[in-house]
Amino acid sequence: MLLVASQSMTAGAIASNFDTARPTVSKHLQILTECELLNQEQSGREIHYHLNPKKMKEIASFLEPFRKMWDDRFNKLESIMQSKIHAYRNKKNKS
Repeated sequence: MLLVASQSMTAGAIASNFDTARPTVSKHLQILTECELLNQEQSGREIHYHLNPKKMKEIASFLEPFRKMWDDRFNKLESIMQSKIHAYRNKKNKS
């Protein structure tokens, strides 16, 4: 997705950035296009893929409440871990 975020690219150009078979990359591009995350543009014999910013914004809006929830959970986990580390160090220093 980052590859096509700033410029349109052909499937071959995208595939050249990965150590995988081109059909695998083509399958991923097909799925991303079906999900409307990428748009296709025919230019002669080549198909250029580019990011669909509208769909990305829609997804970001959908994910935002979950992001907050996970941030809160990770902050709570960090707090618990810090208290456990502090208790462990205090116990170790008393020994």
